[in-house]
Amino acid sequence: MPAFHLDPAVTGAFPDTLIALVTATGLRGREPWPDTAAALEELEQQLADGTWQPADETDPRIEAWHTAYRSFGTNPRRIRPSVDALGRRLTKKGTLPRINPAVDSYNAVSVHHALPAGAFDLDHVTDDIVIRHADGTESFTPLGEPDTTENPKPGEIIYTDGTGVLTRHWNHRDAHRTRVTENSTHVAFVLETLHATRDGHRLKTAAEELQGLLAPHTEQTAVQYLSSERPHVTA
Repeated sequence: MPAFHLDPAVTGAFPDTLIALVTATGLRGREPWPDTAAALEELEQQLADGTWQPADETDPRIEAWHTAYRSFGTNPRRIRPSVDALGRRLTKKGTLPRINPAVDSYNAVSVHHALPAGAFDLDHVTDDIVIRHADGTESFTPLGEPDTTENPKPGEIIYTDGTGVLTRHWNHRDAHRTRVTENSTHVAFVLETLHATRDGHRLKTAAEELQGLLAPHTEQTAVQYLSSERPHVTA
């Protein structure tokens, strides 16, 4: 089982970081997930009714990520945090994308709680996963672009394993190699906040909500947390 490591330099720069790690073993991605479908439809209906709207960059939860991106040299209005991009897409189109049940589940939770989310197929991860600053030598193949290779800029925060980069710009985009598909059976989902003191309760609620969507379609789920006080956990 791979472990997740939060590098001390990252917690030094962002000391209130809290990351929820939700793992699912024996995932069944090819059966119907009615609760996930209902969660997506409910958010879309609330948006249409005007009773709810996704958080935008004026919201402190999104603004914090914009500030973080700028600190490591990324323009967050050109390369947006995943939750910001997802919320903007929902506001513009009125619907969330349907990818597969596992991805749809974390998208619904992410936009609902205004927290970045992502996932890794652990069967395609090599060695442990480390959240750290890039040194500029790493390689990244973006999701949906298997023939493309990019190199993160030095100082950019990345998720990486023994083979390469799993996410760029902390949570902007995932890698093609570890993408979650209908056939993925062992998956680690992450939800993130930079302000645990303010939003830790919200993060924990979101993690429980995601676990609830996953649980009927998997053999086992677990939730753990990464922070400066607990920088290493095993998936």
